[in-house]
Amino acid sequence: MNDHAAFVRAHTRLAPVPLVPEVVLYQAEEAIALWEQTESGSAEQQPPPFWGFAWAGGQALARYVLDHPALVAGERVLDLAAGSGLVAVAAARAGAAEVTAVDIDPLSLAAVAANAAANGVPVNGLEEDVLDQDADADVVLAGDVFYSREMAERMMAYLRRAAKGGAHVLVGDPGRAYRPVGLHEVAAYDVPVVATLEDASVKRTTIWQVRAG
Repeated sequence: MNDHAAFVRAHTRLAPVPLVPEVVLYQAEEAIALWEQTESGSAEQQPPPFWGFAWAGGQALARYVLDHPALVAGERVLDLAAGSGLVAVAAARAGAAEVTAVDIDPLSLAAVAANAAANGVPVNGLEEDVLDQDADADVVLAGDVFYSREMAERMMAYLRRAAKGGAHVLVGDPGRAYRPVGLHEVAAYDVPVVATLEDASVKRTTIWQVRAG
């Protein structure tokens, strides 16, 4: 799968995000079909195509950022496990000085680039596992990252280091099973989601702040 950009465009369509209609994303219409197409294009096992959908945590974070632009205005922002790059696009629209979208999936980075271009905003893409590093950002944003125990543990270690280093850290989470305790609620939204991906058509999604202490 050499042309990731072409693959993203071939298997998605540009459409507004339900909770954030001022942002458009290249979104897949059917999850299983997209996953099968992703696997068939490579000899190796591929990550799930998280980049093809507007997940609840990302939608809530994007809504919060756009409604509170002072959070990111003039700041260096990191969208962690970026997927489609929805949160990165929202941060760029809200006036961030620099936005970096990080993910380990090259298709995600292709989706991020396509979605940033579609919305007319600059977003830097970084294909790397950064969770054992220290954050180099003023604001760290992460949506839907507590879907497995291992991911939640590594993610929280990174996010707490980021908070201790002075970053403002927010996570959007729709009640995933491995959300850690001790987070501080900032806001909550009822987010329309793809029913075939979730157990409902609307997910109550909370914005949590990760603090140093």
